[in-house]
Amino acid sequence: MILSLLPITLLGAVVGLDTVSFPQAMMSRPLVAATLGGALFGAPVAGLMLGATLELFALETLPFGASKYPEWGSASVVGGALFASSTQPPAGAMTLALLASLATAWVGGWTMVQLRQLNAKWAARSRSGLDAGARGTVIGLQLKGLTADLVRGALLTALAYATFAPLREATLALWTVDARVSRAVAVGVATSVGVAAGWKLFHGNVLARWLFVAGLGAGLATMVIR
Repeated sequence: MILSLLPITLLGAVVGLDTVSFPQAMMSRPLVAATLGGALFGAPVAGLMLGATLELFALETLPFGASKYPEWGSASVVGGALFASSTQPPAGAMTLALLASLATAWVGGWTMVQLRQLNAKWAARSRSGLDAGARGTVIGLQLKGLTADLVRGALLTALAYATFAPLREATLALWTVDARVSRAVAVGVATSVGVAAGWKLFHGNVLARWLFVAGLGAGLATMVIR
């Protein structure tokens, strides 16, 4: 487990950094992050399945300004890695991976709030340099904040995976619910959350409805052409 923990930790750190700090290239979206997490175990398709399910939960999140929200990037890496850690995911594997991801995302959101407070303290201590427009002070604060966010993502990912991996194995050994039933329940719950989030968006924004229809049409057209 130690050998697999290092690449997962590095990926979780980079993806966690992408959530807010840099480069915000959408790597932190569950669909991407979970797929990358699954790819570390040679099963990107399993990671993609988990990421698509998590994406339905993430639709409820509106990361605007200083609002509090779950940190889906690192959490999705953990979930994708957990779900893909078996060649043939057994019954309950998706449900447990989802629960681990949701718990990690919730804790990750808390760590982001703590990091913002730490950044504010660092900025307050450098107030004189900031007021003077000192280039070195500004760059120093930016580098310090980026480094702290990278470390935050790494620690979160490492602790989450180290905690949930053995719990997953112990729970799966006792799992008795059929795989199709457990997956149907997990996907059903995620779909209900995603539909509710979509309704809130479409209900008050006519343009969003047409953009969704256009995207759906483009996707179906692509499938037909292929």
